[in-house]
Amino acid sequence: MPQGAPRPRRAAATIEEVARAAGVSRQTVSNALNAPQRVRPETLARVRAAIERLGYRPDQSARSLRTGARRTLGYLAPVDDPYDPNPLMAGFLEALVDAAATAGYRLLLFRPAPGTTDARPAIDELIAARQVDGLVLADVLRGDPRVGHVARTGVPFATFGRTGPGEPQHWVDIDNGAATAGVVRHLADRGHRRVAFAGPAGEELPWMAARRAGFAAEAARLGLAAALPGAALPGDVLPAAGRSPAGAASGPGVAQLRALLQGADRPTAVAAGSDLAALAVYEAVRAEGLVVGRDVAVVGFHDTPLCRHLHPALSSVRLPLRAIAAGLVGLLLAQIRGETVRGEGLVLQTELVVRASSG
Repeated sequence: MPQGAPRPRRAAATIEEVARAAGVSRQTVSNALNAPQRVRPETLARVRAAIERLGYRPDQSARSLRTGARRTLGYLAPVDDPYDPNPLMAGFLEALVDAAATAGYRLLLFRPAPGTTDARPAIDELIAARQVDGLVLADVLRGDPRVGHVARTGVPFATFGRTGPGEPQHWVDIDNGAATAGVVRHLADRGHRRVAFAGPAGEELPWMAARRAGFAAEAARLGLAAALPGAALPGDVLPAAGRSPAGAASGPGVAQLRALLQGADRPTAVAAGSDLAALAVYEAVRAEGLVVGRDVAVVGFHDTPLCRHLHPALSSVRLPLRAIAAGLVGLLLAQIRGETVRGEGLVLQTELVVRASSG
């Protein structure tokens, strides 16, 4: 070969070569790729080592033509501001990509057409093109039109958030009420007898309503004095275009919180419905000449990265994002395989991460 000439490219390894290298049949290699639970652990390890050594890559297009499976899951991504992204959903997306990859699937993101919030046409287009084997929906509201629409298509789907009565219960969610009840117990253990909840009072966001209800019930059970003002706070993210604008922490909600913090019988601790709402609490506390963590304990919800960078660092409720993603993918795969799916959703518990703000 002349000096400097490009080396001939090695032909891609075949499934037969992998089988010979691992000392197994072609069917065993196929099972290792598509149904690893059918293969003995030592054999599976040998096949995977041969795949890695030979650089074998399955022909996904041929498999799709043969089986009709795309090995792809669709995720209806929430509309967001690229210059001010929602850190919670970014973390959820990362966990979902990992969970899909672990199961041998890719994740395809899609959204409604620009200028519209109706996702149904985009869902129909994706299904008609036979691009995905199943769908993941997040930020599910009561009577969410997306749920009934997808259910009628017969395509496997799973939701992050609870579906309503009469709808398929293919959902994974956290126990929001139990999470804020745990926050109340944490504050009571720290000696606080007057507590408040900071978050939107509307019923539009079911998870926020559950957090408020859990807070109120536990405060009553423990005999604490509780305030639940309906402050206009940047409490959460709506599925379409409900992001609170930048600077929302300076809005009327802060004024309402400042009024709450005035007087001798003010609350000494505040549980916020989200980390964004906790920012408004921080501003109100400081505007009243008080100190977060010393005069007023504050606890957030979601444990977004900003919690570690606030001063003092914010205690917050952490969501089990990897477990949520794994549960959603598991629900989808069960439907794709034609297995029976449990008749009720999967409820996961949260973790309270304690930092200096509730000290």
